[in-house]
Amino acid sequence: MTQTTETIFSKIIRKEIPANIVYEDDLALAFKDVNPQAPVHILVIPKKPIVNLATAEPEDAALLGHLLLVVKQVAEIAGLENGYRVVMNTGADGGQTVYHLHIHILGGRSMSWPPG
Repeated sequence: MTQTTETIFSKIIRKEIPANIVYEDDLALAFKDVNPQAPVHILVIPKKPIVNLATAEPEDAALLGHLLLVVKQVAEIAGLENGYRVVMNTGADGGQTVYHLHIHILGGRSMSWPPG
């Protein structure tokens, strides 16, 4: 899959369906996951439709860096001073279920290794 299709995240970006938004700027949106896997589970997405990391292009470098800085800011807002896990699933074997690039912030409890 190289192009995004309409996803639930597209509708959240356009505010067509509700989401518990915790951060927004011109390039990114962060909202609480509806099926949390930790006490704090927030998704950070680019407003630009990118399928996943495997389909990102060199011109997306600044946006990808921005998303990581948004992760840092959102983690601070969420009070995750003891740490957190950052996950980006890519493709079916990586566990990706929504084909719009997204970064999971998981925190509020101790994480084990290896994950799943």
